[in-house]
Order: sequence, then structure tokens, then C-alpha cells
Amino acid sequence: MESPAQASSLGDLAKRTKPSGLKAGEPLSRIQGPVAALALVASELQAAELALVDLVQSDVAAVPAVAGYLVDAGGKRLRPALTALGARAVGFEGPLARLMCVGELIHLGSLLHDDVVDDGVERRGRLSAHRQFGSAVTVLTGDFCLARAVLLASEEGGHAAVTTLATAVTEMAEGEILQLLHAGDLSSTLEQYLQVIDRKSAALIAWCVSAGAVATGQEAQARALHAFGCSVGRAFQITDDVLDYETGTGKQSGADLRERKVTLPLLHAMAADPSIRTQLEISAPTLAELPALMQKVRDTGALEQSLADARGWVEEGIEILDALPVSQWRVALEALGRYLVERAS
Repeated sequence: MESPAQASSLGDLAKRTKPSGLKAGEPLSRIQGPVAALALVASELQAAELALVDLVQSDVAAVPAVAGYLVDAGGKRLRPALTALGARAVGFEGPLARLMCVGELIHLGSLLHDDVVDDGVERRGRLSAHRQFGSAVTVLTGDFCLARAVLLASEEGGHAAVTTLATAVTEMAEGEILQLLHAGDLSSTLEQYLQVIDRKSAALIAWCVSAGAVATGQEAQARALHAFGCSVGRAFQITDDVLDYETGTGKQSGADLRERKVTLPLLHAMAADPSIRTQLEISAPTLAELPALMQKVRDTGALEQSLADARGWVEEGIEILDALPVSQWRVALEALGRYLVERAS
């Protein structure tokens, strides 16, 4: 599903220089950052972490070995947090831990698959699972995670939850295929880029944040939370793409540029400095050439422009949350959404 903020050109994005949803004179909430927001669901997150470990267990020893290898490496656990906050924002009562694990299991499965497709060397600070255990068992363990997530969605959220999850996972697969088809194509457009990230990243985030409302049959609120998730998910991926051009993030930088992957920062940079596109059309940068070319991209202001675009989409998503009753949970969702653009890793 496309976010409500679909843009049609780089020119449209360039005009969005500040968040659109802030109101003059609006009092600041006490929940202004991710720490306070996550504190509201700290007990749920702890319970979900324990449940996640249990859910990747199997009497087939290779499954917990491979899946547990990635679980133990940690992660942001963004999707469980959004599931909890979204559910509580619509009055979901009772235990949430297992429902919170659905999106994380899908995410884990997709990471295991992605590293095989991309032949990634490192994931979450350690050797990628397929390099540690082999590609075949890693792919099949990814399948296990996806299947376990679908079963869990049915158990915890019912028919509507598992149906909408199937739609999201379908979109994720489409997004990954589209990204593969556009790989190295410097003629890729903004519309094509957004089509990829809306499917491969935003679709699952949107499902997670709306899962509680879907499970309890609150259709109008589910639609609002889903639209918020689409906007925040788009902004989250844009920020990831910006961080690939930064240093000191804890991740290997420059991978997108080495692959000539057309992300929003590169689209902005090539529009501002056509010589960047000319250089990339000749060949992919070598490791020796990469630092200078990354600096050239940064010098265009493309990173700041991309983050401004991401902030704009977050604010548009937050405005949609007006369909929900005012609560500390809704305010926490807003705070977490804004943080996803301001994070440093």
C-alpha cells in the first residue's frame, strides 16, 4: 500500500523543507523521545523477547541454532514496540507478547533470506548466518520463521490479522524483486524507488502498528494506524539509506553507492550534481574511490534534503493519528515515529 504522502517528482520533495504537521503554540508532551515512549511498553517488550526465543525453538536442532544466532545478536525491536503501542492506543487489553513477535519473526526471516541473496558478510556485528551455517539451512530457517509468524498471527489475531499479514509479506517479496530488477539502473526514478521501499519496508511496519486494531475489529482505527505505519515505514527506510552515506554509525558505510543502488540520497545528489551520475555510469566506484565519491554526495546537501523529506512524511502520518483518541500511547507513537528519522544508527 502506498503511503498517503506519495510524491510525483524530486521537485515536489525539494519543496518540503520542514515538518508539515506541527502547530504553532501546541504544548510539548512529556513523552518527547524514544526512551519515554518505550518505557510505556517496557514490560511487554521484555515478555516479547522471552517469547521470541521460545518461538524459534524446534526439535530440528539446526533451526534454533540458525534463528537463535540472529536473535541473540539483538536488533532495534522496532516492530514489536510499534505493535504494542498501536494496540494499546486502541484499547487492546490483555497479553501482547506473542502478537508482538509476529512482525519480528517476519523480519528475521527476511534478513536471513536477504543475506543469502546479497551474499552479505556481516549482520548485527557478527558474521552473516549463511556464512556461518551455509546458505541452504539459512534459507530454510528463514522459511521456518515466516511460517511460524503466519501461524502465530492466526492464533493471536484471528483471520483478519493473518489475511492482512499475508498481503504485507506478498508486498515485501514484490519489493525485494523490484529492487533486484532495478539494481545498478541509474535511470531509476523517484516513483520506482518509493515503490520499492513502500513494499519491502513500510508494508510490514504498517501491519505491525495496526495489528492490535485489526485483531479487535476496529476497522477505522486500523486504517489510520496502517496509514501512519506506511508513512513512518517509508521515513525509516529513507533514514537507513541516508545512514549508508554517513560514517561512525556502527555499520559498514558506502555499500549502496558501491552497488550503484539508486536511493533517495543518490537521486537528490545526481539532480544537484550531474557529474556524480556520469562517474557512476562509467563504472562502480572502487574501494579507493569510494570515500571521495561519498563526500561528493554529501557536499550536495542530499542527505539533509532526504531527511527533511522523511520528517515531512512522519508528520503527515502523525496527522492521520487524529482519528485515534488522545492517549499516552498515541503520543508515544508520535514520539517514536519522529525518533526514527533522528536516530544515528
